This record gives sequence, structure tokens and C-alpha cells, in this order.
Amino acid sequence: MKKMIVKAKYGTKIWHKTRMVLRDKAGESYVDTGVKILIAVVIGALLLAGLYSLFGDVVMPTLTKRITEMFNYAG
Repeated sequence: MKKMIVKAKYGTKIWHKTRMVLRDKAGESYVDTGVKILIAVVIGALLLAGLYSLFGDVVMPTLTKRITEMFNYAG
């Protein structure tokens, strides 16, 4: 009998929580979360493109030149 009462109370709590979640109008929806993820992906892609451009134009030629000078025993 006690188990049935505990199960009934648990079921009532779940029902109450479900009703509160469904009535809540201030929560995030799937669209909001999807837009946030999309924005994060676009910003990440822009950062990667900027770093790739920086390394290709500035860092790599300088690094190649310094390594060549470091191992140039003839001169």
C-alpha cells in the first residue's frame, strides 16, 4: 500500500512539473538554441579563416626564411 502512495505522489510531481514546463513562456525553444549554435559555427569559421590567412601570409614565409638562415652553413 505504501508503494502505491509513493508512486502516486511521484506521478503527481511529474504531472505538476510537466504542466509548469508547458505553461512557461520565458524558456528557450529549439529555434533559439539552433540560432545560437549557427552563430557560433559561423564565428568559428571566420576565426579559422582569419588564422589560416595570417599563417599563410605572415608567419610561414618568415618561419621558412629563419629556418633557411639557421641551417645555411655556407654563408
